[in-house]
Amino acid sequence: MSRFEGPWALILGSSSGFGAATAVELARNGYGIFGVHFDRRDTVANAEEVQRAIRRAGTEADFFNANAGDPETVDIVVERIIERLGGIEALKGAAEKGSPIRVVMHSIAFGTLKNYVGGPRATWLTEKGLNMTQHLMANTLVYWVQALVHAGLLGRGGRVIAMTSSGGHRVWHSYGAVSSAKAALESHVRQLALELASAGVTVNAIQAGVTDTPSLRRIPDYQHMIEYATRVNPHGRLTTPEDVARAIAVLVDERTQWLTGNVICVDGGEDMVG
Repeated sequence: MSRFEGPWALILGSSSGFGAATAVELARNGYGIFGVHFDRRDTVANAEEVQRAIRRAGTEADFFNANAGDPETVDIVVERIIERLGGIEALKGAAEKGSPIRVVMHSIAFGTLKNYVGGPRATWLTEKGLNMTQHLMANTLVYWVQALVHAGLLGRGGRVIAMTSSGGHRVWHSYGAVSSAKAALESHVRQLALELASAGVTVNAIQAGVTDTPSLRRIPDYQHMIEYATRVNPHGRLTTPEDVARAIAVLVDERTQWLTGNVICVDGGEDMVG
């Protein structure tokens, strides 16, 4: 059982990029952080540093190094959250005061980056790769929200945030599977916003501008993407994870209950001119 009495956030994809920056920013705003990340030995230090930053901010961190797309991970994390928050009976009382998990952020960035038909047949996108990308980067939002609602962890006053990109409506070589997943993610956001309105939960997507993150650097020819975005952005620079994290910290305020079902650009005006 946790002695921490502040609000809690659950960040899916908490060890780098937008998820890591938002975890730290929310901690600075008084949130305890449950984090789910999937790191191997060579990158797990990133998750450890994020947890240290959260604790330096004076709150608590409880991270899970596991595949967020695995149903068993969902069950384990939900059970752990219930335990940390005092058990089923304690949750019933807490739910009357507001959502036990105040913020859920979906920032899973793991997909197949291959052309549909360009180049040799052996390099084309496969059914397995397409399905995996759709599952992790879009459908897991639905499954996590379902599990949290069913467990009584997400309710009135809850805020669900999903990270999308301009790839949901634009094209880039090798980005097709991710692009289709982002479009589906935005559709899931709208549907969840409709269905959760009566429960007092808002659901929005954040479309960040081009940001130099580990995920971006996996995209073939990402250097040209960076050069182009820097040139066209009205502010003359890329978006940073901290830009996005600060915007999310504002968006999850209790006074934003009438803002739901949107794709919100946090990009310094990049999309409107790019």
